[in-house]
Amino acid sequence: QVQLVESGGGLVQAGGSLRLSCAGSGRTLSSYSVGWFRQAPGKEREFVAGISRTSTFTYYTDSVKGRFTISRDNAKNTVYLQMNSLKPEDTALYYCAVSTMYGSRWESDFESWGQGTQVTVSS
Repeated sequence: QVQLVESGGGLVQAGGSLRLSCAGSGRTLSSYSVGWFRQAPGKEREFVAGISRTSTFTYYTDSVKGRFTISRDNAKNTVYLQMNSLKPEDTALYYCAVSTMYGSRWESDFESWGQGTQVTVSS
């Protein structure tokens, strides 16, 4: 089983950028697709972005397309989420998780959730 730790969150002004990292330990991340999810206060956790095992396929929720980029470095056992042009509505706790499914956006298809990293965007 793989263990995941998210980092890179923080407080940023609207229009700013952050890069989140999802570091894996235990089993190699290259065995899985990886997804980023987020949960804002009072809301359900939602899918943000996903990447296939060899980075050939990346996919995003509509609200972040053109602003966020997911990538991975399998040699470093790490997946990244570059977030640009941040908006106050991006404020949430961001989680990464792994899946053996290809292209899934469903939370139930993911496992080994990390503890999350907080992103706060001020207006």
